[in-house]
Amino acid sequence: MFNGRKNMEIVVIGCGKVGKTLVEHLAIEGHNVVVIDINQKNVEEIVNTYDVMGICGNGAIHDIQLEAGVNKADLFISVTSSDEINLISCLIARKIGAKNLIARVRNPDYASQISFMRDGLGISLMINPEKAAADEIARILRFPSALKVDTFAKGLVDLAEIKVRPGSKLVGVSLSDLNRKFKTSVLVCALQRQQKVYIPDGRFTLEEGDKVHITASHKDLEKFMISAGIYERKIKSAMIIGGGRIAFYLTKQLAEIGIKVKIIDNNEKNCEKLSALLPKAEVVCADGTDQDVLLEEGIEYMDACVSMTGIDEENVIISLYASKCNVPKVITKVNRLSIINMLESIGIESVISPKDITANQIVRYVRAKANKGDSGIETLYKIVDKKAEAIEFIANKNVSFLGIPLKKLKTKDNLLVAGIMRGNKLIVPSGDDFIKAGDSVIIVTTNSFLTSLEDILA
Repeated sequence: MFNGRKNMEIVVIGCGKVGKTLVEHLAIEGHNVVVIDINQKNVEEIVNTYDVMGICGNGAIHDIQLEAGVNKADLFISVTSSDEINLISCLIARKIGAKNLIARVRNPDYASQISFMRDGLGISLMINPEKAAADEIARILRFPSALKVDTFAKGLVDLAEIKVRPGSKLVGVSLSDLNRKFKTSVLVCALQRQQKVYIPDGRFTLEEGDKVHITASHKDLEKFMISAGIYERKIKSAMIIGGGRIAFYLTKQLAEIGIKVKIIDNNEKNCEKLSALLPKAEVVCADGTDQDVLLEEGIEYMDACVSMTGIDEENVIISLYASKCNVPKVITKVNRLSIINMLESIGIESVISPKDITANQIVRYVRAKANKGDSGIETLYKIVDKKAEAIEFIANKNVSFLGIPLKKLKTKDNLLVAGIMRGNKLIVPSGDDFIKAGDSVIIVTTNSFLTSLEDILA
């Protein structure tokens, strides 16, 4: 048992980038995991690194699944590089008795029929890392003042990460004075100062260099940014380097909100396909790592640059050059999580990792399945370099502390009720506020593995 919940029997097919990241999360959370991959080296690497079992073989084969115990699995996850293998594997797993199924489906051709496929094939969750990454980039571009923006309550509540810059109006302001000084309603729910992470109270005073996580409605967050002097003008043009699936999904979103997009990719066939699919975008077939190409295509006049080739080092170099060209918003795609912490020291601050986003989606689903029934997990984000979590629960009538003022609850240390969504109204909680059945409740904590609202109590 872990945090009062039953550990789940989980089988994961595919030990690539997403699979490895996912297994890391699941193993840390204490679940019993079996991995399957056709590459013996990949299996051995994961088995030697984490406390999991491994089988070398084709996960779409009935006998291999039986050997892995899929017939007794609480959850079956297929994240190979092939959508079709993932779907077939899930069909077989369902037939032999797996209780819940998750498949990675990436092909844009399938995007319009995800709901149909999920319902028709009996798959619990279908995930698309590239689409999820595009969603995250689009949120940042809609709110360029923030390093990162996550959402809760079906998009009605923002969780924004900002940095306190030298000379900022925020320097020296105590959190208890924040809303009075800037005439708004926001809540600082987590803060990173150098390498330390805090769940701060009102006595905390902001300092230069702090990375601050704020919850607020979109309107209040924008009002706060303007009042604090950190609001950046809206993005009107964006250059995307790399024409993969993320670029496709992202460009579709940006075109819908009127942002002019230029895509640079060095694959001629890919460019032809993107030009046909994205008539509102300008697609240039050229080497996006070439300085002359970037200058010729007007990088100096862009509001944003998103670097997402298939090579991390290229993305970092392009982003550094974009920053040197004074592009206001620079976003970098990185696959190797080990280098993310080094990037801030060289000025790269908005970083996205598709495989990490996918792992978070699946961990959220696993937590929801493992909870004790008094609340359901709607959203889960790892924040502050994964040292804290922001979790949205839906409170039902069985929560033991409904109607009790928050100041009377004895909650765990390093935990904050960061927001209560009641209907369409966001309550920025004070000690006198309370939780009602049906509320969306946002919890921010450095205590890992919460699966239930009851877990917030000490």
